[in-house]
Amino acid sequence: MRARVRSYFLDSKHASPKTQYLVAQIQHIDYIITKTEVEAFLLEASLIKKHKPRYNIRLKDDKSYPYIRCSMADDFPRFYLFRKVKDDGAYYFGPYTSGLFVRETIRFLNRTFRIRDCSDGFMNTRKRPCLTYQIGRCTAPCVDLVKKEEYAVDVEGALDFLRGRNKKVITELTAKMKEASKAERFEAAGKLRDSVEAIKGILEKQVVVSRDEELDQDVVAYYGDERGTLIETLHIRAGRVIGNRSQFLPKLDARSPDEDPKEWLTSFLNQYYSENVVPDQILLSTDLSSEIYKLMREVFKSRHQKPAQFIHALDREQKKLMEMACSNAKSHFQDHVNKQTNITRILEEIQHKFHLKALPLRLECFDISNFQGTETVASQVVFEEGQAKRSDYRRYKIRTVEGSNDFASMKEVLERRFRHTEYDDPQLVVIDGGKGQLGMAVKALKELGREEIPCVGMAKARAEGEFHEASVNYSEERFFLPGRSNPVLFHTHSEALKILVALRDEAHRFAITYHRKLRENKMLHSQLDEIAGLGEKRKLALLRHFGTVEAIAAANVDEIANVSTMNKKVAQVVLDALQAAEATGKVTAIATATEGEASE
Repeated sequence: MRARVRSYFLDSKHASPKTQYLVAQIQHIDYIITKTEVEAFLLEASLIKKHKPRYNIRLKDDKSYPYIRCSMADDFPRFYLFRKVKDDGAYYFGPYTSGLFVRETIRFLNRTFRIRDCSDGFMNTRKRPCLTYQIGRCTAPCVDLVKKEEYAVDVEGALDFLRGRNKKVITELTAKMKEASKAERFEAAGKLRDSVEAIKGILEKQVVVSRDEELDQDVVAYYGDERGTLIETLHIRAGRVIGNRSQFLPKLDARSPDEDPKEWLTSFLNQYYSENVVPDQILLSTDLSSEIYKLMREVFKSRHQKPAQFIHALDREQKKLMEMACSNAKSHFQDHVNKQTNITRILEEIQHKFHLKALPLRLECFDISNFQGTETVASQVVFEEGQAKRSDYRRYKIRTVEGSNDFASMKEVLERRFRHTEYDDPQLVVIDGGKGQLGMAVKALKELGREEIPCVGMAKARAEGEFHEASVNYSEERFFLPGRSNPVLFHTHSEALKILVALRDEAHRFAITYHRKLRENKMLHSQLDEIAGLGEKRKLALLRHFGTVEAIAAANVDEIANVSTMNKKVAQVVLDALQAAEATGKVTAIATATEGEASE
């Protein structure tokens, strides 16, 4: 550790630009002592995930992999999609690239091996077989039409298919088909024949890349330059490629002598397999040394109870797999760089149009939504590098403004947003509205001492001319800048305009969705909700019997007590509460759907 820290400060002028910038930002150095190096690696992965440090190797693509899970703890197991691997005794197969592919595979398994596809709750409440049983796609374990042992045989066949033991599965199904045919059960024999043909059809579409069908392998390769490095991982299960995943690490030049793969690639592997299934073998294009391999095996064993075998690809078949991974890494690197170049060009257009000092990598848009001055809410939507960053979306319920006042509401929202200094500052704030909303936004930022954050108001296209004419023309989207009277316009087909319109539309969608949710909750509220001790079943029973809250308040104790689940004591409590509320004019009926939509 001492040597690693010192290396940042010794001869740092010749270090990589990333390291030079890191050293310039260091204020102090702290450390945590662990008992073993394994604990240090486990701690490092958790700290990186928690704090998302800017200069560490970290995985930005945090979307979880879809797996096929078989719940072996159930009496009658089933298969379903799962995205987080747990040590719970279940079987996990994957990871796969596409959730759609996983669902299609599960449907195939259920249909071929007649595995139940219903939830545990649905199964436990059945009194008779469902339609799936009647069309021959399930053995109806819900009503005990199949024994556990017989059902377990079907499940084992499906597991063998997922494990790649396809010859065994085909042989067993073919034997069952012939047996059914001899017994003149031709319908059953026909279904088994269709299952065998379906499995053969799937196998024909899968490309075999490895002769070893008993091993699960991951092949890790990378490609990069001064713009960054892309790490490609191929997932090979039972000799067949089932998916791949790319991770782009910006500002990491893998070719630079200052960047040691033993440091950044080891950190990548540590994080990558913290939440993913560890395969039998991990093939690497770079030899990380036997000491690191030993350490990583201990880390994986501590985390997953499974030590993976690390291999620097050397033999003919391993090199063939590595060439495939390297080819994919180079291709996906070029795709990523081209996409980033295009995004940079688009953001540069926005920067030029709005005279911004910095490239607007982070855009934030705010929108207000209300209905006749009630349930006023606001949304904050964030785009980073032209893409929606939903984890940073925020929604606000307006607290200090009464009635319909979008200007004051916008001021409140911006004040609340920019008091939070722990969030990254945007390079541009987009306000959904014209000069009035923009002026209020500028005023709010000035009062907070954040005038350096640039703002722009975005006014929607307006209809021009008379509506009785044959065609209706629309004005262009207009953008207003502080201190400028004339709006800024973009070309109709500008990619920059498309991103800004998408940002505004997303803010509007997010705001109005929240507003509708609050309005629906309010419409379903009644005075019964305020009576302590009155449960949902009794409230529902009362409303079904009387129809409205007013009708309940007009009834007597005996009438209320005669309702299902009620008694005289509870009926008296309900009647007293409603009569007290009626005396103060606070009785509220169950509201009906309100006409009209939320204002923009």
